[in-house]
Amino acid sequence: MAFHLPFTDNLALVQEINPTPIPNPYWVGFSNTTADLLGIEHVNGLPNNSEYLEVLAGNQSHIGQNSFKTYATAYSGHQFGSWAGQLGDGRAIYFGDIHGQEIQLKGAGKTAYSRMGDGRAVLRSSIREFLCSEAMHFLGVPTSRALAVVGSDMTVMRETPETIAVCTRVAPSFLRIGHIEHYGHNQMWHELGLTLDNLIEHHYPNCHNSPTPYLTLLDQISLRTARMVAQWQSLGFCHGVLNTDNTSLLGLTLDYGPFGFLDQFQVDHICNHSDHGGRYSYHRQPEALHWNIYCLASAMLQPLKEELKRVHGIDGEDAIQHIKDTLDNYNKEYAKTWQTLFRLKLGLTTECDSDLTLLEALMQTLHREKVDFTLFFRNLSEGLDVPASMNHWYATYQERLSLEKQSMDTRLEGMQTINPKYVLRNHLAQHAIELAQKKDFSEVSRLLKILENPYTSQSVPESYALGPPPDLTAIPISCSS
Repeated sequence: MAFHLPFTDNLALVQEINPTPIPNPYWVGFSNTTADLLGIEHVNGLPNNSEYLEVLAGNQSHIGQNSFKTYATAYSGHQFGSWAGQLGDGRAIYFGDIHGQEIQLKGAGKTAYSRMGDGRAVLRSSIREFLCSEAMHFLGVPTSRALAVVGSDMTVMRETPETIAVCTRVAPSFLRIGHIEHYGHNQMWHELGLTLDNLIEHHYPNCHNSPTPYLTLLDQISLRTARMVAQWQSLGFCHGVLNTDNTSLLGLTLDYGPFGFLDQFQVDHICNHSDHGGRYSYHRQPEALHWNIYCLASAMLQPLKEELKRVHGIDGEDAIQHIKDTLDNYNKEYAKTWQTLFRLKLGLTTECDSDLTLLEALMQTLHREKVDFTLFFRNLSEGLDVPASMNHWYATYQERLSLEKQSMDTRLEGMQTINPKYVLRNHLAQHAIELAQKKDFSEVSRLLKILENPYTSQSVPESYALGPPPDLTAIPISCSS
């Protein structure tokens, strides 16, 4: 096991720290597929080596004869559009990487960057992050993964006393826009350059071939982010807290807090009840992430301007305009990806000039009728009838289908590979949480297994594919974790 982050070259940004042990840890959830990614042997849903329980609880820093150091890193960022300065990471502790994947314990205790926090995560939020990380991966969305949740009967105070847990997160890199902002805001140009060079070397090697590698890096991050959020929109996924410190430099979905999949479709749906202004509502997610990319460009501005002057001989406003022109690629990539994904969701394999009008009319109809987003597209892919209130749109859709050459069976088969039957609806997660709070973790395991095959009908009760019953339609989700 090794540790390769560039932060270790700068002690001002890195704290070498041991996790704070938790009493009497126990398994809450474990992902066999993430274990396979890391080469961790397992049997009957748990690691072969019993030491992993203590390691993933933060109680032990060695496996057999292999010991490792643990670190925390600092980052800054904008929260809800306002500069918040240094933010963290106050409770996420790295303990190395395996096969090119960084391992991070979330909720493993205080670090030097904890501010007023207690360094802990609670069982409720840890289960949500664990399940959704894996659900998003199997939906085909770029995301951090989750290996395990380890619980304890130790309590901390949130709105009420809650038991704690540690979630083991996995990603090729947890670098985020907030790291770059930390350097840029504090004029730490050496550390900024070190990190940008590390990103290019390990995650964006094609940038080496560009005469302006930093500008190309910015463009590549922007394009990955645009494609990621287009996938979110196509699945009815709302992140909830798209602050710059929660925005990955690899175009990964990070930091699952008050997320939600749309049940009754509302284009302006707000999944985080702390988001009073709706900054991160469903329809504003693409705009929010574009704004975050502008923050990234601002933090990178000095090396970008130096590069443009050296290579192209442009400076001042001309350099700024050149950067802005590059950032415009985000909107083009988002629009192209969004339209492609929604065409595929409707079984349209060719392009037609009227498609955008058809898609916009669909969004308006879904919003007006408050249709279940996931269920509508899945039913459509199974050849089932649409609600009677959507017959006008459906007639236009049938006319468009007449231009397609593929057979109905082929079309429906293709649609079922992009329209999931199972997503992590909030009421399903809440049921698993409530059982887990009573020490029954069976529903965590059951949900995980279902979510690992979201596009395939399974031998489980149909309720797993349906929206919530009327009394569970408004489960409040906040940033509290």
